[in-house]
Amino acid sequence: MNIGSSTQTIATPLMIGDSFYSLAPGGGNPPPNKSDDQELYKQRDPSVTSESKSVPSLRRLSQIRRRRSSYYFSENERRIRANDKEFNAQFKYHNNYIKTSKYSLFTFLPFNLLEQFQRLANFYFLCLLVLQLIPAISSLTPVTTAIPLIGVLTLTAVKDAYDDIQRHISDSQVNNRKSKTLRNGKLVEAKWSEVQVGDVIRLDNNQFVAADTLLLSTSEPNGLCFIETAELDGETNLKAKQCLTETIELGDRHDSLWNFNGEIICERPNNLLNKFDGTLIWRGQRFALDNEKILLRGCVLRNTQWCYGVVVFAGVDTKLMQNSGKTQFKSTGVDRLLNFIIIGIVLFLVSICALFAIGCAIWEGLIGQHFQLYLPWEHIIPKDYIPTGATVIGLLVFFSYAIVLNTVVPISLYVSVEVIRFVQSFLINWDEEMYYPTTNTYAKARTTTLNEELGQIQYIFSDKTGTLTQNIMTFNKCSINGRSYGDVIDLRTGELVEITEVSGELSGFRVQKANLTSILVEGMLSCVCRCPFLAQSAQKISVSNEAVSSNQTSTMTFPLDPPTVWVFV
Repeated sequence: MNIGSSTQTIATPLMIGDSFYSLAPGGGNPPPNKSDDQELYKQRDPSVTSESKSVPSLRRLSQIRRRRSSYYFSENERRIRANDKEFNAQFKYHNNYIKTSKYSLFTFLPFNLLEQFQRLANFYFLCLLVLQLIPAISSLTPVTTAIPLIGVLTLTAVKDAYDDIQRHISDSQVNNRKSKTLRNGKLVEAKWSEVQVGDVIRLDNNQFVAADTLLLSTSEPNGLCFIETAELDGETNLKAKQCLTETIELGDRHDSLWNFNGEIICERPNNLLNKFDGTLIWRGQRFALDNEKILLRGCVLRNTQWCYGVVVFAGVDTKLMQNSGKTQFKSTGVDRLLNFIIIGIVLFLVSICALFAIGCAIWEGLIGQHFQLYLPWEHIIPKDYIPTGATVIGLLVFFSYAIVLNTVVPISLYVSVEVIRFVQSFLINWDEEMYYPTTNTYAKARTTTLNEELGQIQYIFSDKTGTLTQNIMTFNKCSINGRSYGDVIDLRTGELVEITEVSGELSGFRVQKANLTSILVEGMLSCVCRCPFLAQSAQKISVSNEAVSSNQTSTMTFPLDPPTVWVFV
């Protein structure tokens, strides 16, 4: 099955005279200066004998070059040259190291405290602790508030530190994955974090793609390969990618791949998974690049023995990391409900304190002023004007009652919620009922702050049934030239149906008469094995008494003009 070529030569290199100007800064021959322009113009136009006569023409030639230069060196594009570290180093592209953790050893304390005080209860008790440090309004020692607050902050900090340590471990595992990279003409194993933009890497079957890569060559005919994008868009069905027909000839020859010096001009890093615009300049020609020639980080190579590609985006510039964004503090529905309840409790507390303060100010203004001998006023209270003094006493009493009635706000509620979440995360990891035997995968709680959000689905947007179901197709039956392979089951009765040829019809399916040859059978099975859906489930397909595996038929080709073939799935 010939997919055809999707490449297109869109332009020829810029040739002036006998020189070829490189489209990369610092590469090839630099553009000539004004004097060189004049000499070149004189060579092209012998009639020009003086500098004064050639000024208008030279100006037009310079304007053309400036326009071309502004196009080729736009700030909105990215330039990569394969196997040229010195050229790529001048742009200071990011390496392939990633970081999804939120804290470091030095930033943990300030950032974690900032996040914790976003909870109203913690912020309330912090303000309460500050008020207790003022002797004029506090009747309790600050220790009574400091100890519970420090206990809550410490417990939450330990839980957050545990979550972030798990992120550091996950980052370390990803960054230390091995990738086969071409260095000095030899294929060596390097860590993912050591992969640089412009490196040529090799991917084997069932291997994750280390970085956003331009596909150069594959083990399959026509430069095809199949990838699984479950970690990008959640779809498990395989997608086909095809490299340029001009680069297929590179194959898996390390010397040819090392000598590949193509220059890629493409868009800057973005988070659009289904869009890529670029141009490959190689051997004096320019070829258009689109998303069908790009393997994104996070994809898995399937049903393809090997493939080679040149890294275009690495690390935080990859589309996977561009979509992940910065790790932020997330609050659950329970947190938002608790904040709403705390606001109501605080408003209730403020109203009670205000009522008591107003009552105290009225009593001091009418009665209390006559008992200063027994209940003297503080020295900070003005005694010359009684209404002013009573007002100041009422204001101080407001804060005093806020301190005395601080137990109205349940700070222990946050402690209980944090302990429940922490323990529940371990119960999720230990639950044997949440186990998927097909891939030997257990449930894993990657955070201990979002447990109660599990299963809380509010909206479902579905464009097809495959979004909510599994797209799995299994090989059931095929008929080639009237000869049946496999069994046909009647869905209504559940019984096997015997296929017999009657008047050129095969159980209701018309079969074209043609010679059945071994090449036809092998070609048909080759197409079946190449099908992205069937190749995942069909391990062996038998023809007569001879087993033909998908690996053995992977290099077979289908006949150019085959007869009709019926496949029942």
